[in-house]
Amino acid sequence: MGIFRISRISTKTKYLVIIFLLIAVSTVYLFQPWKQRNLNYRQCLIDRYSVNDTGATKLPDILDDPRKPRPGKSIFFHETACSETGLLKLTSRQACAIESAALTNPDSDVFVLFVSPTYRAVNLDSNVSLSLSSYTNIFFRNVNLWKYAENTPIEEWFLGGKLFQSDYVISHTSDFLRYLTLWRWGGTYLDLDVIVKERLETIPPNYAGAESENYIAAGVINMDHKGFGHRIADLCLKNFYKEFRGDDWGHNGPGVITRVMKRDICKVTKTQHMSLERCNHFKVYPKEAFYAINWWNAHYFFEERFTVKTMNATQNSIVIHVWNNVSKDRRLKVGAKAAYGLYAEKFCPKVYSSCGEYF
Repeated sequence: MGIFRISRISTKTKYLVIIFLLIAVSTVYLFQPWKQRNLNYRQCLIDRYSVNDTGATKLPDILDDPRKPRPGKSIFFHETACSETGLLKLTSRQACAIESAALTNPDSDVFVLFVSPTYRAVNLDSNVSLSLSSYTNIFFRNVNLWKYAENTPIEEWFLGGKLFQSDYVISHTSDFLRYLTLWRWGGTYLDLDVIVKERLETIPPNYAGAESENYIAAGVINMDHKGFGHRIADLCLKNFYKEFRGDDWGHNGPGVITRVMKRDICKVTKTQHMSLERCNHFKVYPKEAFYAINWWNAHYFFEERFTVKTMNATQNSIVIHVWNNVSKDRRLKVGAKAAYGLYAEKFCPKVYSSCGEYF
């Protein structure tokens, strides 16, 4: 019956069907999934630039430079996107996160690590990047993932290349790096879409924050560099590679710290039951501390009609998180009275005043 029906289709229609099928097959092949893209991402982590070509200076490698992070007394940001030019470039949102951490924590080192080999040409720096230059506690560094993984529990797994086969390779590289950094140095990891409101230096070590009753988020994590904090970092690093899934965006980030706290440390399933006593004095903050606004309401930060509601919800927050994955296309006019602008004006004043018409 199927053959009979096809035979009655006009020649023109047959050609159109064939062309459609060829286009469909070609599309599947060209965008076949992620291996080709991941090979390109791996290539972008290899140094392809020359100081002579760019007139720029390469950022020091974090492991080679004598000015290393002070264990347990450093704040870390990671940039895992692939750089097209090789030059240091920050968005105003990223620069604001960095400035707010440096401003509110003057006695801490703030390290910004770039996985794609990065050079700095001061004469080509954007205004928002230059606005950070007055902070003596901000350090920009390259990080070579292969060297960074050496002599750590995750070295063998990383060399196997499974990370680069991930469907979400950039995000999962960020997850990989945050747990490895905390294992190496301790201290505080922060996402690049936060504003730090309070002094983290005064908070006892070993903490993270819940984003719901079921999940601990991974945008703010602190672990001491020794003792119990290092044990948790070790558990997280091992959980990362033992249960790694390249097809699930959140499994290797918030999923890791959530599983470790539920199974190994607190031994409870709901975040509201993760008390200091049950979690051996690892602090799981309620969502108001770091994630007072849910990700599906991220637009609250950018719209003046939600300013009062957002400011009230975040008034006791230590850090605000604006959920860049869902808010990255939001533009905010400088001077607008939306909550994100009000916080930026106060906690990253140099970046905010130098970013131009839009923040």
